[in-house]
Amino acid sequence: MTEAADVLDQYLDRAYRAGLPWVRIVHGKGSGILRSRIRDALHDHPLVKSFQRAGDSEGGDGVTVATLVT
Repeated sequence: MTEAADVLDQYLDRAYRAGLPWVRIVHGKGSGILRSRIRDALHDHPLVKSFQRAGDSEGGDGVTVATLVT
């Protein structure tokens, strides 16, 4: 999971620096382990204001949408 955490951190940093208001993180549905770890990392991340499951037409449980701080 360390590699995924590093990639996530870099992605959030680049998105924040680009001034994006939110990002989509596609982690897939699978067994749910990666989704759970991604969401745990988002919960404690200083650049993330909030996050939620994507809508059914946008990937549902396989995608998490994170709103970045302003």
